[in-house]
Amino acid sequence: MNCSHHGLTHMRSLTLSVRFLCLNLFLAWLISAGLRAQATPVATPLPAPSVEQRLASLEAYFSNSDPSAALKDSRGQIAVGLTTPTVGLAGPGHNTWMMVSAALVLFMTLPGLALFYGGLVRTKNALSIMAWCFGITSVVTVLWWAVGYSLVFGKSFQSPFLGGTEFFFFRGVGSGPNPDYSFWVSHNVFAVYQLAFAIITPAVLVGSVVERMKFSAVLLVASLWLLLVYCPLAHMVWGVNGYMNGVFNASAGIKAIDFAGGMVVEMASGFSALVLCLFVGRRLGYGKTPMPPHSLVLSVIGTGMLWIGWYGFNAGSAVAADGIAANAFMTTTLAAAVAAGTWAALEYCVRGKASVLGFCSGAVAGLVTITPACGFVDATGAMVAGVLGGALPFFACTKVKGWLGYDDALDVLGVHGVGGTVGLLVTGFFASATVNANLTTNLAGLVGKSLWIEQLKGIAVTLLLAGAGTALIALVVARAIGLRPTIEAETEGLDLDEHGEEAYIFDAKS
Repeated sequence: MNCSHHGLTHMRSLTLSVRFLCLNLFLAWLISAGLRAQATPVATPLPAPSVEQRLASLEAYFSNSDPSAALKDSRGQIAVGLTTPTVGLAGPGHNTWMMVSAALVLFMTLPGLALFYGGLVRTKNALSIMAWCFGITSVVTVLWWAVGYSLVFGKSFQSPFLGGTEFFFFRGVGSGPNPDYSFWVSHNVFAVYQLAFAIITPAVLVGSVVERMKFSAVLLVASLWLLLVYCPLAHMVWGVNGYMNGVFNASAGIKAIDFAGGMVVEMASGFSALVLCLFVGRRLGYGKTPMPPHSLVLSVIGTGMLWIGWYGFNAGSAVAADGIAANAFMTTTLAAAVAAGTWAALEYCVRGKASVLGFCSGAVAGLVTITPACGFVDATGAMVAGVLGGALPFFACTKVKGWLGYDDALDVLGVHGVGGTVGLLVTGFFASATVNANLTTNLAGLVGKSLWIEQLKGIAVTLLLAGAGTALIALVVARAIGLRPTIEAETEGLDLDEHGEEAYIFDAKS
């Protein structure tokens, strides 16, 4: 009995001890939870936006600015109760303009560039140029959808030199805006607009090697060039964290500015064209056999299409239907017209005649020159760009090319390479914050002072990347499949040899 009683007493003590321990643990948990609640107060919901906030957000549509700015509190949080444009609503006016601009830039290649280039070559090669334009359009579109767009406008790599993988195969590229590039334009519209740029750039480049390069080699060079030259350069200049995006990247290594493609499109294609034509070599009979344009009528029509399309190219680069786009529209018109007249006037002074080809070449050169500047300079800057854009490319095409002896068949270097370089320097000297207030964001200390030095740095990087990249690509393609057709094929013409067609049938029965 004594043993049993002692055991029972021991069990009761143990039970009380366990209960006491559990009670202490529970109290400790309550105290800890209370302390955590005091350290991290529960966030109270923000009030619904006021009428004033809603109006300010609406006004942002007209100024092409952040519509959510007026809805944020001191913590940077957006008030509840409103679906803001930054999370899925594109503005109809801005979106419409960008869809039209995308169509205009594609119109520059098909049929603008196809006709402009097609008229400048001999009859036996007219269709081959058009096949090149169509082929490049097709292959670049696939590459842009698969990886190109993401490598330029993504940012998952956290690199100033290349974008990322988040938009591969257009994943996540929907109808809502990507606020890194626009608050009011659908992401998919922006991606297609940039696709049109990616198409025309290699199409311009291959103008230097017309009449003597295989179709398969053209497509392979264009594909590799897009990935190895265009994508890195475009990200550096236009990517939100790009190395040379002086306007929007506060930590840019080179604070250069390029509104619509002076570096990315014009310089890159122009100087790459020189490298490529040196690797391919001269046309058979170059310097001995006359090789005049077979149809200046086609070239004039193509020039007009390029000029019209260029409004999408330049004014569309504002990525909005706003005042900056309006300024780009005006400066583009002034520079193109002045450059066309300047080139023709110089021809008249030198040769005694102003040619139609001179007017066409001058107009294109003026459009090229104003491209990097159009959204940053006023009418005076546009007039300067027009005069220099007509004069310096004229000198490059009519004098320098002959002195150096290279066969750049359609003067891609002289018009695009030289014109783009001149335009970038004009931008450096004449850019004004009164034209584009974005220049005050990160460049207030450079505009009107030393911005031209940053432009020179950007020019140097572009030359290095375009030159070295194109040389490497030309070497690889030459080893892999060869660059030139056979002598017999080149003599007969690429239309028949590579496409089995003729541009013109002169048989009366056909």
